[in-house]
Amino acid sequence: MHESILKGKKILIVEDDLSSRLYLNKILEKTDAILFNAGDGREALEYVENDPEIDIVLMDIQLPVMDGYTSARKIRELRPEVKLIAQTAYSFAGDKDDMNASGFDDFLIKPIYSAQLIEKLAACFKQDPEV
Repeated sequence: MHESILKGKKILIVEDDLSSRLYLNKILEKTDAILFNAGDGREALEYVENDPEIDIVLMDIQLPVMDGYTSARKIRELRPEVKLIAQTAYSFAGDKDDMNASGFDDFLIKPIYSAQLIEKLAACFKQDPEV
């Protein structure tokens, strides 16, 4: 199962909307991942600065204080190896370019479904059999 790949992984959920944050936490609780929460981009950056073991940052793009693009660029400078997954309600062609330019590894378009979320996060840790 994809859930077992996430067991013990540290995932930072960055979402300013409380109901969305609770929803994401509820989905990811069953994976036995270690979950952290931030409500804005600056708080996310502080989490990553203070915990070098965070494996994945699941970040909303539209955030107060510091937006997701700016926060992702700063996190990428600080921790090039951390996996950055954007979550956005937008899916315009230019958005994907902006996400790539900001350092995101991948993205999810809202509404986010349980299986889709777990599969996307688990894919960050699947080993390439040819490596």
